[in-house]
Amino acid sequence: MSRPLAVHRCRFVDYAPSPITALAFPPLPLPSLKGKKRERDLKDNKFGTLGVGHANGNIDLLEWTAEEGEIQAPQAWQVRKTLPGPCPSKVDSLAFTLRYPDIFPSENIPSCSDLRLFSSGGGSELLEWNISHSCVRRTISSQGGAIWSIAANPASTLLALGCEDGSVRLLSLAADTLQHHRRFDRIKSRILSIAWGPPAPRPPKQRTAKKTDSGMDSDEDSDDDEDEWTDTWLVTGGSDSSLRKWDVATGRSTDRMGTDKMKGERTLVWTVGVLADGTIVSGDSLGTVKFWDSMTCTQTCSYLAHGADVLCLAIGPEGTSVFSSGVDQKIVLFSYVPTAPENSSSVLSSSPARWIQSGSRRVHSHDVRCLAVWPPHSPIPPTYKRKPSANATYIAPVLASGGLDMSIALTPALPASMTSSSIAPRVVNPLTIRVTTTFEDSYYRRIAYTAAMCVSRRARLVASIHETGVNIWRVLCIPDSDIIVNGVDPSTDPETRTSWEKVLEMGLNVRTNLIASALSDDGRWLVVSDLYEAKLFQLSFNPAGVLKSSRVRAFASILENRITAQSSQNPVSTGGSSFTFTPDSSTLIMASAITSLILVIDLSSEAPTILRTFNQHCNAGSITSGRMVRGINRGISDEDEQSVGGIDSVAIMKMAVSPDGQWLATSDDLCRIFIFNLDSIQYHTTLPSLPLPPSVLVFLPDNPQILLAVLPNNTIHIFHVEHGEVPTWGREFNSRLPKQFLSAPDPVIGVAFEPLPLSDGEMTGIASPSTKPKEAIFWGSSWLCKLELDWEGKYTGQSRKRRRQTGPVVVGEMASERKLRMVTNYRPILALDFLGPGELVLVERPLADVLSKLPPAFFKPKYGQT
Repeated sequence: MSRPLAVHRCRFVDYAPSPITALAFPPLPLPSLKGKKRERDLKDNKFGTLGVGHANGNIDLLEWTAEEGEIQAPQAWQVRKTLPGPCPSKVDSLAFTLRYPDIFPSENIPSCSDLRLFSSGGGSELLEWNISHSCVRRTISSQGGAIWSIAANPASTLLALGCEDGSVRLLSLAADTLQHHRRFDRIKSRILSIAWGPPAPRPPKQRTAKKTDSGMDSDEDSDDDEDEWTDTWLVTGGSDSSLRKWDVATGRSTDRMGTDKMKGERTLVWTVGVLADGTIVSGDSLGTVKFWDSMTCTQTCSYLAHGADVLCLAIGPEGTSVFSSGVDQKIVLFSYVPTAPENSSSVLSSSPARWIQSGSRRVHSHDVRCLAVWPPHSPIPPTYKRKPSANATYIAPVLASGGLDMSIALTPALPASMTSSSIAPRVVNPLTIRVTTTFEDSYYRRIAYTAAMCVSRRARLVASIHETGVNIWRVLCIPDSDIIVNGVDPSTDPETRTSWEKVLEMGLNVRTNLIASALSDDGRWLVVSDLYEAKLFQLSFNPAGVLKSSRVRAFASILENRITAQSSQNPVSTGGSSFTFTPDSSTLIMASAITSLILVIDLSSEAPTILRTFNQHCNAGSITSGRMVRGINRGISDEDEQSVGGIDSVAIMKMAVSPDGQWLATSDDLCRIFIFNLDSIQYHTTLPSLPLPPSVLVFLPDNPQILLAVLPNNTIHIFHVEHGEVPTWGREFNSRLPKQFLSAPDPVIGVAFEPLPLSDGEMTGIASPSTKPKEAIFWGSSWLCKLELDWEGKYTGQSRKRRRQTGPVVVGEMASERKLRMVTNYRPILALDFLGPGELVLVERPLADVLSKLPPAFFKPKYGQT
């Protein structure tokens, strides 16, 4: 029986996650009009990237956590990369487009390398992001004041901006460029929302005429023209109680649709959407959702579905469901009820349609700012839509919602009409929560927020970074037994609390929000970084017990000189995406943010000295068809390091140093893990490829040659780094893991090992070779559990009481199976680590404490007046 642990349950960390202001999924490519298939070597994923914009300017890119060939993923989407926003800034709108839509195969789903990302934040500048380098690629002025809304056309060739001056501006995205294309007529109203109408295929007469005029030498060009779609109109919502339909060819308003007014005030049309049959949907500041006929521009139906402003709309993939939400925290579902006999063409045809308000749910506690559905709705005629095979599995759509309560809610959103169709037996819930997949009856799942925190064991310090600064707290020692009176520790009394103290609060002058930090184990060094500059601080306590920090000014110039010699970029970025210290705190390992270099920096001398720079992550030759080629980097020398490049989209995500300080493991977003020997400061080997980029890298304290790599789907991969292979006892490790662990709703964020008591002359508490491996604490945002890595039995979630009821127990069966206990008393967990033997620090930030800092949520009593 394991002895109990003393847990420091820390709630003093005042971390405040940023509200969610925008959600976006990538668009699906338009089908080929000729029916031909374009050839291109791409990995076809089942789920697209989820872009999440925050009020602090950061943009999170979330990827689906299922491995290739799998549909269901209990962990759903998880953060793969964060694009730090300029400081100060915010994100109001997000839009994905295809980078090269003319050559992208229509049957594939785009990945990050195939996409362009645009954002606006209330100013007049439109930002295009470099996803591979996590920085702003280019900006362009709207030339019309503040940008209120942005929308890309279905073909990903134009981007429409709704501006403050009342004009719509079109930007051309052709050939991966960004330039002004056209300005529509100006009106006396802000353009608050914008949506494109369904694209129309180019008339055959135009294609024939082009082919005749150009002759036989342009057959290839005419084939490309056949794949073109043309945009005919778009619709905007303004601040003058109206919607307008615009002709794209002329740039003039063709029709105006007026909304309701109240008390002489103007109604704000916050959001609009367009279905494949041309039906226009709008949501306004009166809480009304209206449906409009795009041909006659008349209202077909109106519903007072919300008690306050409707801020966002989302359309289901089939075009038969519409979701709306806003200030009253309620998500309302509108369903299409056909008036004609149901067949393949009646739902999205020109026959009379009737929409009903069929359900509503509350999954958020404050304003809902954005909605998005995967797969996204394609506003193309039904005859051009891809029809799945008769026996193909139908994946239920997923509705993503976010707002001021800082968390993303994922809800299966299968239309109720499909439960009685022939598709019902083949429907799969991708979230694996329950079998039920309809919006009204399904269970929703939250993606928990996380924080960048670090713990210094020997100094007993806890550090947390926010957008422009860092805070450090000290956890005081456990009181002696003679202090405890009658089983009560007087230090826990709120009036005389002495169990923790805030020792440092520091604001920094940064260009972007902070992205990484690290604290040495002895508490002498602190490093923080934004995207463009890393700052190193030396920490020390004065005789009065006050923590003082002094910045090492020469650190930036040292980094700049080394990175400049190995990079052609100008200006040079000295920011770091990840940092870690060796156990003796004498060496800092830094991963550069943009150039993807690994720098080994010695801190034991008077001035920091860069001992070696590794560029294995920049070498494109180590990847073939998405897999690693073993040994291809072994011959790289210092001279070869002078040429950096080959891979444009590399981000070093995780680093780990072995407890004895000999081995360094680094991983990137291409699922590669490189091993370096810090004793000889040389590259050692490359580990076998993983199906997903690891979310946790950690070495075993009792056997520093063993590395654990935990993936976002909670599978654990074990490697012997010296031999560069999987040990025999680790090959079947995942088969022994319980389903309860693999299906946990939150991925593993960290792994903690209890340190061994220090002996004379030892600094790291490394066990002798004869010591048996200890238990490891795996923890996620809402759970933690213990696993014995050396145990060859099998965990089970079935209790002994149930086993006695079901039948006799086979001799030796109970010895080979154990029940896994997952502790869910702490949530959400931001950090967890051991301060010493038998002493654990756990940092949590309850959602109630975070929400208490927000303004009161909208509330409207149903009965009477208060």
